[in-house]
Amino acid sequence: QVQLVESGGGWVQPGGSLRLSCEASRSVFSIINMAWYRQAPGKQREMVAVITSGGGTNYADSVQGRFIISRDNAERTVHLQMNSLKPEDTAVYYCNALVVNSDLSTKAEWGQGTLVTVSS
Repeated sequence: QVQLVESGGGWVQPGGSLRLSCEASRSVFSIINMAWYRQAPGKQREMVAVITSGGGTNYADSVQGRFIISRDNAERTVHLQMNSLKPEDTAVYYCNALVVNSDLSTKAEWGQGTLVTVSS
């Protein structure tokens, strides 16, 4: 089973920046989409940003222009550069990957989540 290992969460003041990273633990046949989701207390999990294997990106309106998603296909990693952070960005951030296994089956994998807290 593929494991997604996240890093980079923490506390930051409003207006600050953080960079989240996520690495797939072992080689898979391929990874189609990689994405970041977040879940704030009392709210549903929401998509933050997604990047395809070809580099196409899509962002939630709330983070457009502030967050940048990128990936390294060779290293099986995805990053989320978060700038101009706001208190409403406070949430647990989850890495997500749609992987293709050696038997050509596909599965959505999730990381364990990393907490991002934006406060003064």
